[in-house]
Amino acid sequence: MTTLGIVGSLVAFIVALLIGGLAIYISARVIADTDDYSHAVITAFIGAIAWALTAWIPIFGLIIALIVYVAVINWRYPGGWLQAGLIGVVAWLSALAILYVLNGLLDLGIGAFGVPGV
Repeated sequence: MTTLGIVGSLVAFIVALLIGGLAIYISARVIADTDDYSHAVITAFIGAIAWALTAWIPIFGLIIALIVYVAVINWRYPGGWLQAGLIGVVAWLSALAILYVLNGLLDLGIGAFGVPGV
């Protein structure tokens, strides 16, 4: 891989992580009334790692990954499991909206790390 390819991959990773963090930030702001973007980005990073470590498991991997993802949110934000699940759902919807604008209207072709299925 060339230096330009490594830099491009790093930039794509950072942009995707920041978008995932933004989606979690929006969600946590609405659901848990927290206001800390850096906390959301770190949560997105940990959530992405947790998802990657569990989603590959045969048969039940995606279910386990989803539970682990909500567990990460539950660990990082106040409010318990129900609130963590709501933060996860709203983060997913927020990421879809953000990516719709960035990819649909601006044709950037990017994704989001830290938000499952996006």
